[in-house]
Formats: sequence, C-alpha cells, structure tokens
Amino acid sequence: MAYVTSYPEVSPDAGVLRRVLSDSPELMVVAFTFEQGAQGALHSHPHVQSTYVDAGRFRFTIAGEAFEVGPGDSFVIPSGAEHGCTCLEPGRLIDTFTPRRDDFL
Repeated sequence: MAYVTSYPEVSPDAGVLRRVLSDSPELMVVAFTFEQGAQGALHSHPHVQSTYVDAGRFRFTIAGEAFEVGPGDSFVIPSGAEHGCTCLEPGRLIDTFTPRRDDFL
C-alpha cells in the first residue's frame, strides 16, 4: 500500500490553485492557494468541510453570513451549506472534507 501519493496542481478558478494533499474514501485534505482578489465561487456539496487559514486574509460567506478570517483561523462548513470566499490578501487554505471529494481526483 502506498502511503504517500503525489497529486497534480490544478486551477479550478482564475487566481486559484488546488492540490490534493492526501485522501482516503472517508477523508481528504486539500490545499488551495489564492492570489489577491481571486474568488472561490459560491457552491455547496454534501461533504462536511473544515477550513484552516494557513496564510492570507479571506472574506467568507456561509449560508448568507459573511465574515473575515486570517492566519490560524479555522471553521467548519456544514454539509449542503452554500459557501464561497474572496481573497483579500494572498494566501493558502487547507481544507479537509469528509467523505472524500471524488470530483477532485
């Protein structure tokens, strides 16, 4: 069994890079790197998502509620909640999904 797998970096949106860091059927860890002004478009999915701000500043909207986060902040996005973000200062988010986002593979 291979414990370390390397995944390609992809650009899902302008100014955004995504790389799967690790995965199993039950869990997935993904890094998103944002340029200033880049957006993660509003969307929803059945996965529970935990987001950790590794660097930068972001304005998030979850289920119509907007808030700003910076380095060291972390929060959970419930299954099915519409959410998105705008990058205020270049940065990186580490997202964890359960179960795995098969659409990212």
